Amino acid sequence: MTPNRLQAVLARNRTNRRRASSPYPDTTPEHHATPPARPPCSARDRLLRWRPLTLNTSPSGEDLEKRYQLTALAWEPSTLTSYASGLLVFHTWADSKGLPEEERAPMSQDTLASFIMDLAGAYAGDTIANYVQGVRAWHRIYDISWNIDELHIQTILKGARKSTPEALKMPKRQPLLIEDITAVRAQINLSEPLDAAFFACLTTTFFTAARLGEFTIKNLGSFNAETHIKTKDVQQDIVDRSGNKVTTFHLPHTKMVPKERGGETIFWAQQEGPADPNAALTNHLEVNQPPQTAHLFAYRHNSAHRPLTKTAFLACLRKALKEAGRPIKHGHSIRIGATLEYLLRGVPFEAMKGIGRWSSDSFSRYLRKHAQILAPYVQANPDLHQRISQEQMSVIR
Repeated sequence: MTPNRLQAVLARNRTNRRRASSPYPDTTPEHHATPPARPPCSARDRLLRWRPLTLNTSPSGEDLEKRYQLTALAWEPSTLTSYASGLLVFHTWADSKGLPEEERAPMSQDTLASFIMDLAGAYAGDTIANYVQGVRAWHRIYDISWNIDELHIQTILKGARKSTPEALKMPKRQPLLIEDITAVRAQINLSEPLDAAFFACLTTTFFTAARLGEFTIKNLGSFNAETHIKTKDVQQDIVDRSGNKVTTFHLPHTKMVPKERGGETIFWAQQEGPADPNAALTNHLEVNQPPQTAHLFAYRHNSAHRPLTKTAFLACLRKALKEAGRPIKHGHSIRIGATLEYLLRGVPFEAMKGIGRWSSDSFSRYLRKHAQILAPYVQANPDLHQRISQEQMSVIR
């Protein structure tokens, strides 16, 4: 993706973020319109605004609304928000199966069993159980019969837990957020050489959606000018035809494009606020003045320049986050967080593939791998949550 296209995408999506999104975008032939029973709304309101087609209409409309509201108070708002994910995933699954609206509530035993069985192996067992609770709460709010053999379903859920893939059982790397970067900025001294290099590396890695290893080195003796990025590999204030400025970084050697094939060039645009990579890089270059042939994030140490190692970077990150009272994040948290940030800004999947340098298949696999991590952060964005759920659902088709 060209710098000009990136600028256009970001400009368009700054506008799109302020618009209401439909939870059922026209992303596939099946989804041409938003079902009237499921209007666009935030996650916390979903169980109260997504109405089953089969409802008890004996009281007056006003009395019914009071009943729904009162029943919903049985759960904490945070629980309803969590259950909203289950309701969305259920309808996404039902759409993929062509299940008629009238067969979604009341739900039959066979439908629920099929839902669980299809998700087993692609989702963690506890996540599936939470999704089932969300659909069950949806039935209860609207006083729709829940004719389910709980013992049988619990047995199936137990099997789903045992079929949870090993990759989903491992501790997940939580995404680094813009709030984390801002908190880190407040805990360091940008006039100090190491802090200046670290923060410039952090913001550059984040906004290029790069791998941390592409901007750091393994150890102090491993710097190689032929494979590692150097100061001279940076071009600032590149102006496109529209007058937009970007900064480019040529990576001489990457995992996907080795030096024999010329490496890769990535870029970011200036941002607003304390996380701005342009301000961070400018500060680093002024404080450390790394030579043109030195590692880009080399910092002054005694009378020489020391390249920034991954170990030193992560030590700075952990220390600053701990002092700020923020959850500790890891190296891969940066790439996950960058993906989340761009998607929340409304960057289309196709554009995100270009920013992160993914092929179509690898980006889909990446989303599926991290779908359950991203879910709590995208619940308030029904459109994005729906699209990620569709990617995850494609595993089970």
